[in-house]
Amino acid sequence: MSLPAVGSRAPDFETQNQYGEPVRLSDYVGRRDVVLVFYPYAFSQVCTSELTELRDRPSLLAAAEFLAISCDPMFTLRAYADARDLNFGLLTDFWPHGAIASSYGVFDAGRGCALRGTFVVDRTGIVRWSVVNPIPTARNPDDYAEALASLGTDLR
Repeated sequence: MSLPAVGSRAPDFETQNQYGEPVRLSDYVGRRDVVLVFYPYAFSQVCTSELTELRDRPSLLAAAEFLAISCDPMFTLRAYADARDLNFGLLTDFWPHGAIASSYGVFDAGRGCALRGTFVVDRTGIVRWSVVNPIPTARNPDDYAEALASLGTDLR
């Protein structure tokens, strides 16, 4: 599949977070902007550095709903969140394996993991910004802040 185009409706999905609670993207429509952060593997070095950098930027986390998505099982995500004190949604794309990442065009079937893709979805459910980095290359959270600011989000 290809990436959803900027200006198109974000593919909806339903899955579980690290606590086993259901999460549906469409539940945020009309309520909050959402940043979808696809990452390859829990506990890996680059993924951990990216997610802990987000954790350490509370004003950025308060500006939108951050949902980090990997193909790891829910129980792995719970252990990961607890070990790294990650207090935002870690969503499982374990089964059907990679279905959410595939719908966003960021599933690497050969590796069985998500690529390092990010999508800013506004409160109407439209993709407003996206980027896909190579798996070994960390993203810059300042890019998320800039994309959210372009939507008129207050980042103070």
